[in-house]
Amino acid sequence: MGTRADGRLLVTDGQMPAVFVGHGSPMNALEDNRYTIAWSELAASMARPRAIVCVSAHWFINASAVTAMTEPRTIHDFFGFPPALFDMEYPAPGSPELAGQIVEVAAPLWVGLDHDSWGLDHGTWSVLARMYPEADIPVVQLSLDASKPHEHHYELGIHLDALRRDGVLVLCSGNIVHHLGKIDPSKPESGFPWAERFDTRVREIMTEGAPSELLGLRSHPDFPLAAPTPDHYLPLLYLGGIADAAGTKAEVVIDGYAYGSLSMTSLLVA
Repeated sequence: MGTRADGRLLVTDGQMPAVFVGHGSPMNALEDNRYTIAWSELAASMARPRAIVCVSAHWFINASAVTAMTEPRTIHDFFGFPPALFDMEYPAPGSPELAGQIVEVAAPLWVGLDHDSWGLDHGTWSVLARMYPEADIPVVQLSLDASKPHEHHYELGIHLDALRRDGVLVLCSGNIVHHLGKIDPSKPESGFPWAERFDTRVREIMTEGAPSELLGLRSHPDFPLAAPTPDHYLPLLYLGGIADAAGTKAEVVIDGYAYGSLSMTSLLVA
């Protein structure tokens, strides 16, 4: 692995990195801002993946499943946004082959094959539309099993690490801090003190500590405000598991806050 002239990471061997992206608003699929520009630059800094598996906050069900259709639909799982966002499509091909590979590497943890119920939700395509706008790389999406404890998601991340050696980009899409009920429009680019404290602690763990320390954050005093629902936090645990399996630290590739109660931090494990 080397770096480009501008200092960004450049993957030159067969192993792809894994990334946790703070995806924020679905409008990031259309709007140019420092986060969407950074997503595009991040993709340009890496070798082209042969395929992508995305762990999205927005497929939160009582089972682990992976999309296994050849043409996953674009899911517009939101409301109250401009028509242009509902008109947007991300027609990336699926990969039944990769879906089957995920079932194999996850064993003995169970992952089912979804042939027709889901597709690519905005936690996936709003980010990929900026990273790979041509939508020509096969994409599968992995659900979050709402019935399982944090340890399960971390362990599944450990299993997914094997995919990276086969040219697969693992993209974990959520937000370290995600409390929509506390959004403050007067703070478009800043975070509440509690949001900054929790986000900082996660970054410390991922860049300096042991990834398994993430599993103790449920007792952190700011956790109830940072993650009042688990869906946007759990994708982080998959990156933690990957970092654990790889025996390496993460790098903060994007940081920042939005509207007081959203963290836009993105982390990369090479």
